[in-house]
Amino acid sequence: MAIQLPNPIDAPRVNGHAKSRPGVAELDPSRLNVTVTQSPKSIPPVETLKFGQTMTDHMLIASYDPEHGWSDPEIKPYGPICLDPASSCFQYSTNVFEGMKAYVGPDGEVRLFRPDLNMARMRRSAGRVALPPFDTDALLTLIQRLVQLESRWIPNIQGYSLYLRPTIIGTRPNLGVTASDHALLYVICSPAGPYFGAGSARQISLLANVDVVRSWPGGTGGYKLALNYAPTLKPQQSAELQGYNQVLWLLDGKVTEAGAMNFFAVVKQDENNWDVITPPLDGTILPGVTRDSCIALSAAHPSRTTLPHLPETLHLHAHERTLTMSDLKQWHAEGRLLEAFTVGTAVVVTGVGRIGYDRTDIVLPEHACGRGPVARALYERIVEIQEGKFEWEGWSVVCKTANA
Repeated sequence: MAIQLPNPIDAPRVNGHAKSRPGVAELDPSRLNVTVTQSPKSIPPVETLKFGQTMTDHMLIASYDPEHGWSDPEIKPYGPICLDPASSCFQYSTNVFEGMKAYVGPDGEVRLFRPDLNMARMRRSAGRVALPPFDTDALLTLIQRLVQLESRWIPNIQGYSLYLRPTIIGTRPNLGVTASDHALLYVICSPAGPYFGAGSARQISLLANVDVVRSWPGGTGGYKLALNYAPTLKPQQSAELQGYNQVLWLLDGKVTEAGAMNFFAVVKQDENNWDVITPPLDGTILPGVTRDSCIALSAAHPSRTTLPHLPETLHLHAHERTLTMSDLKQWHAEGRLLEAFTVGTAVVVTGVGRIGYDRTDIVLPEHACGRGPVARALYERIVEIQEGKFEWEGWSVVCKTANA
């Protein structure tokens, strides 16, 4: 199933990729310069890893200016970057990022999971805030080179990976409210374990927020922009003070996302037919790579594959349709709401134990592994694909060698 993407006005395109202005340099992997650190860091024990707090030895960086185009890309030791205080990234939040992971499987190969979708989404997001275009194939080649160099940082333990953060920011050095014709593109890496803590098998809790809207029709909710995240931090603090892990974002009573994750509900038709429902991509919801993967794998069970621990007699029916709090309350009252879960690159698939709404809790069944049967099946299958233990639709992409 192809991931759906918003459709802003694109830059000129060649072979499906954004094209820079004629006469300026494209992002070119053949011009890559590599400077290897002379002071490699010690890799911390995996049990001490906290998401996004440990950075690897190197970073990838390239800059764009309207006269010359893209600079020679460089892989160099990780460190600070220098920016003009008037840069548009500071003044007008012209900041775009992606979340990806690299994995190592039992064969020792380093892999990326559906990176073409990340590159397509990053290009779309950059176009939404009028940042200079870049060739996504070139960027992916450069990312693979960086991942190969940093491969010693990838924990060879199931459920662990190397988190990648490709970022592009506007660096136009003046205060005019206009599109940034200068940009900085960089990629940093961080070894990562389970997002909610190593060894955690608990289900998370969500507080439905009826007072603050995360995104709206015609807005930017369907793009991975930094400006979407800052306004969610205060409601997140409020939810935590009330004893919940994350916010369940609503729009006129309709469920959109959970924290920075996509939301799913499993609803029983009968013993052999379960609906796996997630809200549709209406422009208010980020088109998540894990979301798309869960939809595709659910739809394939049991006709094209059998998911772990689920019987072949059980038919999953994947739906992208409007999901309201009234729906969840009714299904729960009828005993048909079997489970709910959230998905994303960082968390993969995480079970939901309760949802606070209108001063009461919708309490879902407890599961020893922290995930209901569908969430557990999807989590295990996706991790198997990511690590190269299960082949499916070419989703697991082996990184090219540094000399390729």
